[in-house]
Amino acid sequence: MIGLIGKKLGHSRVYDANGRIVPVTIVLAGPNHVLQLKTVESDGYKAVQLGFGEQKESRLTKPVAGHVRKSGSPPVRHIREFRDFTLELKLGDTVKPSIFAVGDIVDAIGVTKGRGFEGVMKRHGFCGGDMTHGAKGWHRRGGAIGQRLFPGTVRKGLKMPGHMGQVRRTVQNLEIVQVREAENVLLIRGSIPGAEGDYVIIRESKKNPKVSASVKK
Repeated sequence: MIGLIGKKLGHSRVYDANGRIVPVTIVLAGPNHVLQLKTVESDGYKAVQLGFGEQKESRLTKPVAGHVRKSGSPPVRHIREFRDFTLELKLGDTVKPSIFAVGDIVDAIGVTKGRGFEGVMKRHGFCGGDMTHGAKGWHRRGGAIGQRLFPGTVRKGLKMPGHMGQVRRTVQNLEIVQVREAENVLLIRGSIPGAEGDYVIIRESKKNPKVSASVKK
C-alpha cells in the first residue's frame, strides 16, 4: 500500500491519446515528508507517518514541533499515517507524486462539502407529498415516522431532516490521467470529495492494487 496527502485544487479537462475529453480533478500531492517510521518491534505494527503542507513553526504545539524537528523536516500542516507502506523510506525522505504512474487505479479519501440543515427530499431523495388534490402543508415532508400501538416508537436510524454533508467519504477506483512531477500535481479522472482547498488522501486502490495488476499481466 502506498499513498500521499494532497490538496484539492480544482477541476479541469484534458485530451487523451485518442482525442477524447477526460474530466479530471487536480490534486497537489507533494512533497510529503517522512516524519516517522513505525515497526512491528517498536510499535506493534508497520507504518509510515507523512506530513504535508507548509506551516509556521509558531503555529504548532510544542510536542508536534519537536516531533517534526526530529525528522529534519520543515513544519507541516497535516500529518497522516499509512500502514504497510511498500516503499523503502528513511526518516526525513521526501515522497513525491512520481510514486504513481499514468493508468494507476487509486482511492481518494476526503470530507464532503457541508450543506447545512436539509430536509428529507434533498438529504435522502424522498419524493415528497402531492402538490395538488387538496394536499396542504405536506409538499416536502417525509410523512409519518412512527407506528401505532405497538411498538409505538420511532425506528432507530430512520431517515429524517438534519445536517447534510461534512462527512468522511472514500471514492474508489479512480484512474490517474497525468503525473506532473515538476509541479507535484496529479490529474485524476473523476471527482473527489471536498471543496477546493480541502486536503485529501490519495492511496493505492484496495480493490485494484499494483501487485495484483502486475500478476494478471
